[in-house]
Amino acid sequence: MKLQHVRLLLQKRGHLLPARGRVQAVATCVQEPRRTVSTGPNKESNVENKSSVLGKRWKDTAETVIIGGGCVGVSLAYHLAKAGMKDVVLLEKSELTAGSTWHAAGLTTYFHPGINLKKIHYYSIKLYEDLEEETGQAVGFHQPGSIRIAVTPARVDEFKYQMTRARWHPNPQYLIGPEKVNEVFPLLNMEKILAGLYNPGDGHIDPYSLTMALASGARKYGAQLYFPAEVTNLTPRSDGTWNVGTPHGTIHAKRIVNATGFWAREVGKLIGLEHPLIPVHHQYVVTGTVPEVKALKKELPVLRDLEGSYYLRQERDGLLFGPYESQEKMKLQESWVTHGVPPGFGKELFESDLDRIMKHVEAAMDRVPVLKNADIINIVSGPITYSPDILPMVGPHQGVQNYWVAMGFGYGIIHAGGIGKFLSDWIIGGEPPFDLIEVDPNRYGKWTTTKYTALKARESYGFNNIVGYPKEERFGGRPTERVSGVYEALKTKCSMGFHAGWEQPHWFYKQGDDAEYKPSFRRTNWFEPVRREYNQVMEKVGVIDLTPFGKFTVKGKDAIKFLDHLVANTVPKEGYTNISHMLTPRGRVYAELTVSHVSPGEFLLITGSGSELHDLRWIEEFAIQGKYNVEIVNVTDEVGVLGVAGPLSRKVLQKLTSEDLNESAFKFLHGRRMNIAGIPVTAIRISYTGELGWELYHKRQDTSELYNKIMLAGDEEGIDNFGTYAMNVLRLEKAFRGWGAEQAEFIGKQAVKQIKEKGLQRKLVYLTLETDNVDPEGNESIWHNGKVVGNTTSGTFSYSINKSLAFAYVPTELSSAGQKLEVELLGTQYPATVIQEPLVLTEPTRNRIQKKGEGAKP
Repeated sequence: MKLQHVRLLLQKRGHLLPARGRVQAVATCVQEPRRTVSTGPNKESNVENKSSVLGKRWKDTAETVIIGGGCVGVSLAYHLAKAGMKDVVLLEKSELTAGSTWHAAGLTTYFHPGINLKKIHYYSIKLYEDLEEETGQAVGFHQPGSIRIAVTPARVDEFKYQMTRARWHPNPQYLIGPEKVNEVFPLLNMEKILAGLYNPGDGHIDPYSLTMALASGARKYGAQLYFPAEVTNLTPRSDGTWNVGTPHGTIHAKRIVNATGFWAREVGKLIGLEHPLIPVHHQYVVTGTVPEVKALKKELPVLRDLEGSYYLRQERDGLLFGPYESQEKMKLQESWVTHGVPPGFGKELFESDLDRIMKHVEAAMDRVPVLKNADIINIVSGPITYSPDILPMVGPHQGVQNYWVAMGFGYGIIHAGGIGKFLSDWIIGGEPPFDLIEVDPNRYGKWTTTKYTALKARESYGFNNIVGYPKEERFGGRPTERVSGVYEALKTKCSMGFHAGWEQPHWFYKQGDDAEYKPSFRRTNWFEPVRREYNQVMEKVGVIDLTPFGKFTVKGKDAIKFLDHLVANTVPKEGYTNISHMLTPRGRVYAELTVSHVSPGEFLLITGSGSELHDLRWIEEFAIQGKYNVEIVNVTDEVGVLGVAGPLSRKVLQKLTSEDLNESAFKFLHGRRMNIAGIPVTAIRISYTGELGWELYHKRQDTSELYNKIMLAGDEEGIDNFGTYAMNVLRLEKAFRGWGAEQAEFIGKQAVKQIKEKGLQRKLVYLTLETDNVDPEGNESIWHNGKVVGNTTSGTFSYSINKSLAFAYVPTELSSAGQKLEVELLGTQYPATVIQEPLVLTEPTRNRIQKKGEGAKP
């Protein structure tokens, strides 16, 4: 049936087109038969039990047991074995590629809107280019390139935004005009097309062949792949290792890796974990031969029509078309979450539903007119697994020793190679090869309910192709149970941001302000309100909700000894606070902590909201490894935090306590337990604004009362709220960062010494920029003499000098104050100058300078 006839039929009938039964296989699935099945919880397929024909010696012990034989799990087995790890075992419950791998469309792309996942994509493509030669197994890799098309000015801005974030990476990517778009993809209707984002090395690969090649390589280097070998139980041992139970026997494993795709929840439940994952129905349509396609002399690039929300690529002499429906129309397989995946489900498909995707079919036929007369030969509707934010979950899991995960891959084919290498390096080397915190499984916590997961997965799938703005907020599933005591009072006064489940004010609006959420690549409606908040803190006093901070207590006999080893700084004395860094064994910064010695042998550790369980896992791991006698407790949900900052903050707080808050009695980086307005708090004289201020840690149930009393006490001083956007400007102006003294034999100490001896190739510098209506956000390209030489790391507009500023990494020879550079923003290279940091001195520094000046007077 031709696509245009399907459209007419659906319009006339008003109901769904039934799935085609046992249909012809296509190249992406290498002659794998497809079975369309019911999706109810009790339906089983009759997978033959082949346990008696494993055909190899069973191993009773293993260094690493990987559970799951999809492309990701097999890639990890390949990389671990190739890197020299002995005793790598992979267990697959039915056969390799069962699950989501076998029916994937197989797209590969260098493009990713994030910074770190670009590295994963790059490695995967380079691996796939050479895998056939290495293993002798054909992989069916096509690299005709890909084009994303823009038909709106906002999309062109997005392409320019992505170009500046890509130039300092090796990934080939180009912004091209309509003529070049038409040249590369001659079958397009060019109406309204303004530009294209072109990645010449992109394409598609046969997932089945890719997995078999990786499996061949894994076996070549010594890994054992067992299937069918279902994992029936996982039992932790006292030494942190695992007993992995199967129908064939038990394997004693040093570590286990859950790479089981849409079975990952079931495997997690074996050890009491509820992984926030849910299967999504994804459909694509394959056509028969299209004469215009067959007549082409070279393969068409993969097309991504972002406004139409679909991808389209050549499949032999036909076309393969896959849409992403809106969140209202797309379908989740929620019964698998509530009742589990039907036993035996592996290489089956869901019933197709063309009515759901007809809007996208019509958009594709308008954009690629030859589709109208194309015959449908196959409709694939299969499960892919989504996490709430569409990104996978990769790495060791907090709270469980030696349990790793590689799951939640909405785009498993392009991620498989790079993630296999990333995890292999981490497992063997003891630390991640580079930062990939955005896919850390510990970004989710107990607040991530099944309802939340479903709502966010629906939103993420539907938003697959929307314009990706900086400072983007997505509102599905919010708020969670993580709301502070002032949320109800503030939610109608501000624009809330989402931080690890918490709602936190970004900026506040007043009468006359435009209060809508209006993200933009340029300055937008919050620009002037943030200036107002900035002035509030610089001139008067402001209050900010800092409850989302991650907060841990550490106490016990070995607390001081443990922290002396954990962080690259001296442990603060009782009543003192410092900023410390946890380093990796190779001398990289793993995390930054505020460490406060609140009572003899008891410490309060503070980290950023997004790093809560990421940092806690690291802290717990080293406590266990070193056998330290310490008690580590995560108090993030029990403790609220209010920040009070500005030149009048002391005056306001002094009204509410009998404690002496004067400079001589309560110095910078000092802390104590005290009462504010009769409420017990741990008060620390520190502020991320760099101005005079305190952070007040207290029981979460006291937040509302504490806030109200502070606001009432500060009425005469003109107290007001401020949000995280203003705080970001304030702290960047102060150029906050620093290393403490190196006293103990802390983790990474020897590595840092070696780095210092060898010398640095790049240096972090401070820049001011001459821009117009756009400001740096971070990760933009730095230019010098017509070449890209570095990248920004963060940026903002400085209200103190009315210019943009940024931190940036550049070669050391370009790091001197006064050096002229350019920063690319939205396709324009703006003049930038390296300046001496900081732009604005912190309040304690200003006080010291003032006192020295007064002491020098005759």
